[in-house]
Formats: sequence, structure tokens, C-alpha cells
Amino acid sequence: MANTLFTKVNILDGNAEGPVPGEVRVADGRIQEVATENGTLSRDGMRVIDGGGMTLMSGLCDAHTHFTWNSGGSLDALGTMPVEDHTIVAVQSARIVLDAGYTMCVGAASAKERIDIACRDAINAGMIPGPRYLASGPELATPAGVLVDGISRIVSGTEEMSRAVREMCGMGVEIVKLILSGESITERVWAKDTYMTDEEVRAAVVEAHRVGKRVAAHARSTESIKQCLNQGVDIIYHASYIDDEAADLFEERRDDVFVAPGLHWLWATLYEAAEFGYPQEAAEAVGYKDELDHSIVGLKELHKRGVRVLPGGDYGFAWTPHGTNARDLQHFVDLLGFTPMETIRAATVLGGEIFERPDELGRVAPGYLADLLLVNGDPSSDITVLQDHDNLVGIMKDGNWHKEPPPAGR
Repeated sequence: MANTLFTKVNILDGNAEGPVPGEVRVADGRIQEVATENGTLSRDGMRVIDGGGMTLMSGLCDAHTHFTWNSGGSLDALGTMPVEDHTIVAVQSARIVLDAGYTMCVGAASAKERIDIACRDAINAGMIPGPRYLASGPELATPAGVLVDGISRIVSGTEEMSRAVREMCGMGVEIVKLILSGESITERVWAKDTYMTDEEVRAAVVEAHRVGKRVAAHARSTESIKQCLNQGVDIIYHASYIDDEAADLFEERRDDVFVAPGLHWLWATLYEAAEFGYPQEAAEAVGYKDELDHSIVGLKELHKRGVRVLPGGDYGFAWTPHGTNARDLQHFVDLLGFTPMETIRAATVLGGEIFERPDELGRVAPGYLADLLLVNGDPSSDITVLQDHDNLVGIMKDGNWHKEPPPAGR
């Protein structure tokens, strides 16, 4: 484990108003000291990194991650790929996401039963590179609500739901994922429709919470969003069609619910999928323009009401490949009206909160784990600098270098 002193850096903490010049001392995997004047911290036993005015910030959080999505053009492959091949895909995805500066990821379903769990455990053991990870299992869906054949566990009724959740928790997941609404690209199950009952959702929440696990849900339709809010779901994915009643419910639960809308999936499916065989006209015909427009309105309202909205773009398709996760940060600024600093807070400080480790993750402050990015550029003035991996001069996790800065002068 490296003991490192960063000097002549602009310290960008997600709870600050902007970057502050200074230096940061890292030892034993944690940030030991932060100073706002250069030359004030002890160099004893330290490797000194002269940042030359670069930005030092927390690693990022993607709140909607699928390691087992293979960045391919066909959803069908997720269900037919042999488990051995699929495991290699997931291991590669974990490394690519860390290469992009994401040191925290929330698993939003695994295409095979234990791949997420195995990846999480291998990352934690230092066997493979990857971000801190909250593991999930296969999506739980009703017979009428399956999004992709071969990757879901089918449940019908409260007894089957309770049993499935117990088994998932017994395997070691941290997040149980439910499919409440459809996905219109399938042209079979639709974003505005809802496929699970209140009782089934509640049964999942009760069983997961009984053993300290959390429930996340794919919820695009208005009805499914309200199901989540009324039945105690912890993490809501998409939340596309928010009406006034749903906005009020969100505000009531703003201290115990998270939203990860997956904006880049909507944007890229509309405007960047044509070269992969899905033209804009097809996306508009099944409702993606309507859904994006409604999402923007609803998410702006949630932001105004103080609801915790995090980046997490459903990456892992051909037009949303792993490693391009920082595209979501730009959408928060351009589409939702977040300031760059509000976006950075959502991707760092709120990452610590969704991990339920707000005193250890997501900030550049004494006592926090040393998950840090050394960035050539200032994301607080131009959030897009985080999209270029060449700007990520250094990536540190747990005080260890994943990507080490080059020696001075090179």
C-alpha cells in the first residue's frame, strides 16, 4: 500500500463550492490530512506527487451497473452466453469501469446467478481490478414482464417472490432487483405498463429488509414508480413518468430513497444507436423521445425538491459501452440543469450515501478511504473532461494505484 503526498493540486471535494489549492496526505489506505497551503504536510515516508495544478477529487460512483452486459448490439446474447464466457466479460467490464475513474458501482442485475457475487468477492480479495461493488443477482420478473429471455428469475405471487428473495439473499447479494415496468425497445413489454402487483413488491421488500438487504426496481411507468415509493423500495431505476403525486411521494421519502435514471441509455438509444442498426425513427416510434422528454421534466422536479438523484446510465450495450459512464455527468448538466459541482456531488458524496458508508466514501477529507482521481483539467468548470481517460492521470483505490501517474518530466 503506497503512502502518498499530493502537492500543488486543486482539491475538489463534493461538498465544497469548488476546487481549493492545497495538498493531501494518504497513508494506510486512507486520507490522513488535507491542507489548503502547499508545503505544510510532512513528507516523511511519503512518495510526493507534484500535481502541477491538476485536480484531485474522489473516485466516481455509477449507481446502475451491469458487469455482465457485454457492450454488444443484441440483448439476446445475454441469455445465451455460456457462464464461463460471461464471467470473463464481467471481469473485463469491472476493469474497464475502474479505468474510467469509477471506484464505486451499484450492481443493477446480473445475467447469470452468481457472477456479480463472484466478481465482488474477487475484487475485494484483490484478485481482479475493479470498483467497490454492491452485488446483485438475476432480475426478478413476472411471466408477463420479462425484459430479456434467459436472464431473469420468473416469479408469480407473493410466496414465489418471498422464496426467490430469500434465496438471493442467501447467495450473498446486497441488492435485489425487481422488474416492475417494461422496456419499449423490446416491442413486447412497454415503459408505460406495469407487470407486478403491490403485494409482490411489498413481499420482496419485507424479505430483503428482514436480513438487511436492499431492493432496487426497474420502474419507468407512473404506476410502478408509485409502487416503489409506497412499498418501500430503496433504489428506483429510471423513474421516467413522474406525475405530481409521485413527486410528492418522492419528497416524503427523500431521505431514504435513491434514484438512478439511466439518462444515457435514453439519449443514446435515440441519437447514437443508428450505426448499430436501431435508427432514430424506430426509437421515436416506440416512445423513447416521449420518455426522455418526460424524464427530464420529472427529474428536474426531483432535483428541486432535494431528492437524491445519482448518475448511472445502464451501460453495457453497443451504443452505451462500458467505460463511457461519464457521459451521464454531462447529461445531468445539459439536460437536468445541475451545475457541474452539483453533478460532482451526485457522483461522489451521494455515492458514499448509496453505499451506506457516507463517512468513508465519496469525499476528499481526513479519515476517508483513499479512492482518488488526479485529473488534468477542472471538472467543476467543464464536466466533460472526465470523459477522456487520458485526462485521468492517476486512479487510486484504497490508497493503491490502479493507474499510476508518470514520473515528473515525462
